[in-house]
Amino acid sequence: QVQLVESGGGLVKPGGSLRISCTALEERTKGAYTMGWFRQAPGKERDFVAAIDWSGFNTDYIDSVKGRFTITRDIPKNTAYLQMNSLTTEDTAVYYCVAGTTTPTNVAARYDYWGQGTQVTVSS
Repeated sequence: QVQLVESGGGLVKPGGSLRISCTALEERTKGAYTMGWFRQAPGKERDFVAAIDWSGFNTDYIDSVKGRFTITRDIPKNTAYLQMNSLTTEDTAVYYCVAGTTTPTNVAARYDYWGQGTQVTVSS
């Protein structure tokens, strides 16, 4: 079992920025797993946000966050980051970190491991 530990969620005003992090605690995931984020807003389905492959060079984003969100990873630290800029109230959701042996994909079933989620609230 791979444990994913998320951090960095919180309350931010519209137009503001926030960075959330996800660390995989198992050494065997280092440099081997794609990592990413899904999010779920109240009353809505869980949606793909972004993913990055093991090398850090290949990424994928949902259209609504392109140009505003950036996913990166620090391989030695086994940590993925999601930098979120120009946030809107539509970005309010619980953000879930994921990891898996897949290439970056928006298909939730392709990811083997899920974090507990971190709340991001965008409100004035």
